[in-house]
Amino acid sequence: SHFFEHMMFKGTHTIGTTDIAADLKLIEEQERVRTAMRAEMEVMRARLRRGEIDDLASPESWTQRYKELSAEFDELVKKQRETIVKDEMDRLYTKNGGEFLNAGTTDDMTLYFVRVPSNRLELWAWLESDRLLNPVFREFYSERDVVFEERRMRTESTPLGKYDEAFNALFWEAHPYSWPVVGWASDIPMYTLDQAQEYFATYYAPNNITGVLAGSFDPADVKPLLERYFGRIPRGEVDPPPVVTLEPKQIGEKRYNAEAETSPTVRIWWKGVPFVHRDMAALDLLSDVMTGRTGRLYKGLVDGRKIANQVSASIDAKKYGGIYKVEATVKDDEDPAAVEAAIYEEIEALKAEPIPDEELQKVKNAYHANTIYRLESPTGLAMGLARSYIYYRDWRYAYRYLDRIDAVTAEDIKDVTARYLVPDNEIRVVLKRKEKD
Repeated sequence: SHFFEHMMFKGTHTIGTTDIAADLKLIEEQERVRTAMRAEMEVMRARLRRGEIDDLASPESWTQRYKELSAEFDELVKKQRETIVKDEMDRLYTKNGGEFLNAGTTDDMTLYFVRVPSNRLELWAWLESDRLLNPVFREFYSERDVVFEERRMRTESTPLGKYDEAFNALFWEAHPYSWPVVGWASDIPMYTLDQAQEYFATYYAPNNITGVLAGSFDPADVKPLLERYFGRIPRGEVDPPPVVTLEPKQIGEKRYNAEAETSPTVRIWWKGVPFVHRDMAALDLLSDVMTGRTGRLYKGLVDGRKIANQVSASIDAKKYGGIYKVEATVKDDEDPAAVEAAIYEEIEALKAEPIPDEELQKVKNAYHANTIYRLESPTGLAMGLARSYIYYRDWRYAYRYLDRIDAVTAEDIKDVTARYLVPDNEIRVVLKRKEKD
């Protein structure tokens, strides 16, 4: 999904090329060579399993035939560059007053967004429908390398990237959420154009797309544009398969200890609930009770005991599951075990008795203000409506959720704390500062 996000900016039959016929022919030739290269890769992978080579990415490990095919492929790529018009979609938007053209991929969705003047909505409708109707996946294999480099920069080369990835994979036992969004290092170089085309046919069909327009426009003027441009895109032949793997109930506490080039850190995650679950609102407010400079964790660990430099709580609600997170940066010379114990002291206090009405009302007021603030901007409004529809099949959920927040009682918060924030539902990580040689 993340890799494909990149491919959707490569243009169409009209955008991004000076000669579509030559362009498509070169893509066909590239794929012929790549098919032969994959056959050689199987030979090399077998040698790797036998211990005859150590690294598939190293040219020293390549067969002679693979080297020849690689050189032939590079020549085809050079030829195609002569027909490619780089970033033409971005330039068209910019020339017509558009801005913020971008995209992002999460565990549950890929989002594409752009801001355009109201009098350029027809240009938007044409460009976006064209890349759904007539996409051309140019520079497929070089873009694979770009994604691999993105993974290297964000995961391999950051102080906590590899640890975060391992921690997430340990947290989810069976669910697909255990896969990193950027992809595993061994998978990225193996993506094929056939897989991309199959993926596109399944997930980029109208029956799997949610579109949102937010801003100043007349719906009566816009609806004919949507019907004219997006109505020409045929429904997908198959619906995306449902997610059927359920996360099993955890049967014991998990721990992950490591040394990293970071300040000593304590992180505790508990299995939460999906975005639409009836307990979501109570858990949402629980995170607000615990986090921030006036929250219980900060007052208890930073201001009070003075054993942490920073501490926070948050809720990560997804379509099929969720995570309740607490993270603390331990003060130098303090024991991470003391920070763990202090976090649980605050949690046990919430389980013991309901929070005061004044404290509960304070976090509800703050939640209302933050929600309204997000929905005031066209971008925040569009994102909120899209998420509500994708998760709940009701765009109004973005507003109605505030009613659920208002209905939460102090007993509800006490109840969800006692049911979810327990050792058999958690994983703890302690990251100690790596000692220098």
